[in-house]
Amino acid sequence: MGAIFDYIIVGAGSAGCVLANRLSADPAIQVLLLEAGGRDDSFLIGMPAGIGRLITPDVNWLYQTEPQAHLRERRLFWPRGKTLGGSSSINAMVYIRGQRQDYDQWRDLGNPGWGYDEVLPYFRRSENNETLDGELHGRGGPLNICERRYTNPLSRVFVEAAAAAGLPRNPDFNGREQAGAGLYQVTQRAGRRCSAASAYLHPVRGRPNLTVLTGCLVHRILMLGGRAGGVAYARKGVLSEARAGREVLLAAGAINSPQLLLLSGIGPAQEIRSFGIPVHQDLPGVGRNLQDHLDINVIHACTEPITLDGSASGLGALRTAIRFALFKSGPGVSNVAEAGGFLCSDSAAQTPDVQLHFIPAYVVDHGRRKMPGYGMTLHVCHLRPKSRGEIRLASADPAAPPRIDPRYLSDPSDLPPLIAGVRRARDIYAQAPFQPYLGQEVFPGPDRQSDAELGEFIRAAAETEYHPVGTCRMGSDAQSVVDPTLKVRGVEGLRVVDASVMPTLVSGNTNAPTIMIAEKAADMILGRGAPR
Repeated sequence: MGAIFDYIIVGAGSAGCVLANRLSADPAIQVLLLEAGGRDDSFLIGMPAGIGRLITPDVNWLYQTEPQAHLRERRLFWPRGKTLGGSSSINAMVYIRGQRQDYDQWRDLGNPGWGYDEVLPYFRRSENNETLDGELHGRGGPLNICERRYTNPLSRVFVEAAAAAGLPRNPDFNGREQAGAGLYQVTQRAGRRCSAASAYLHPVRGRPNLTVLTGCLVHRILMLGGRAGGVAYARKGVLSEARAGREVLLAAGAINSPQLLLLSGIGPAQEIRSFGIPVHQDLPGVGRNLQDHLDINVIHACTEPITLDGSASGLGALRTAIRFALFKSGPGVSNVAEAGGFLCSDSAAQTPDVQLHFIPAYVVDHGRRKMPGYGMTLHVCHLRPKSRGEIRLASADPAAPPRIDPRYLSDPSDLPPLIAGVRRARDIYAQAPFQPYLGQEVFPGPDRQSDAELGEFIRAAAETEYHPVGTCRMGSDAQSVVDPTLKVRGVEGLRVVDASVMPTLVSGNTNAPTIMIAEKAADMILGRGAPR
């Protein structure tokens, strides 16, 4: 018999940190937070520009997908955070919520209480926005949102060029209109990354009713009849158990939450039995409905040595680190994806369906392939893909990664918006503000002009935009995994609280919506009404 807590939270990522903070605010509630990774005290996590070096196994799961049939059978690299703060400790810190229509669609898909007007108070409660205020923004919340202390001059050039190409300037992508181009607000505080761990967890680590354990790989949920009674986990080679008097809360993300359900006998019965795991609840939707934003880069050489390339290697990297350590200023404060925009790929799109991230540096193969000289990268991302994939077990061993099959471009309608986005990116580069800096087009390359040629380039080079969701989706139908209160169907005392519950992708980056989900979940768990 293990130690007994009121709530056990599996995963100290964006959602888990929020839950740990909000639930332990009541000193009478005992909370256990388990994280498979380690502490988040790396200098490279704190320094925003260190993002390019956070692809090591000590902080990253380093997942690979199954071969993608529509992407030339390539296995794609899927980095996910494996440390306190989860992916909020390794991401690009871009603060985007998505569009009103995203959440109204969630509501209309059978999830009352999840429309935009219902979730907006939770976005506002989470925020401390240093520069924006009013009915759409928040002040005084744990998550600090601000403008960077440093912005590369080419990011401002991008905004001017996008405006010259017809995109309106937009100073607030989370305002009433998402369309346009501008500088992204970021989750930083005083020049440092403001992850979910630094925002929500570290300020309350001293609470005596909150226990945080790192290096804990949860093997399974302990089922007591039809109820989740706790978890079994391994730490330093020792298998232990912890009991939950009230609920077990899975916050392990769109990959690991469905994996843990399957390992625990909750999911498609036939799949579970094939691995010799006893079936506790036949839920066919577990691991299904996987969605992700597919991304393609349009890259130019830069004729002037003003990109971030020079500050990311050699003596330049050393100078950047020293300046950041001493003054929290300079290129080390850059979130790399400093500017961007939202646009409609064609006249049929009623709201933006393509997102741009401009990076004043070469980014090839997630930054793992170094290019000589200086470059500029414009990410083109399709926001509302129709392709659906799945997470499945590869083994009954909890330490074995699951099979990740997003099935990119399996719906043929997902390709044209990317092709249109590449053309719009080329148009932006062609505008006058870029001309003093514009070298040759490196990718796709000037020899690729037709839709067919650009389509083949996308199949050969597209990668994830790091936004997997949907694998434990909420809903009211037989294929849903959790109900609108995020309770797992047919299992008492068990909820999923993370990006896996999203029925559909939001139109933008997924970190802010994940934090919102956890804020709302905390109120539902505690039986509280929404904030005003």
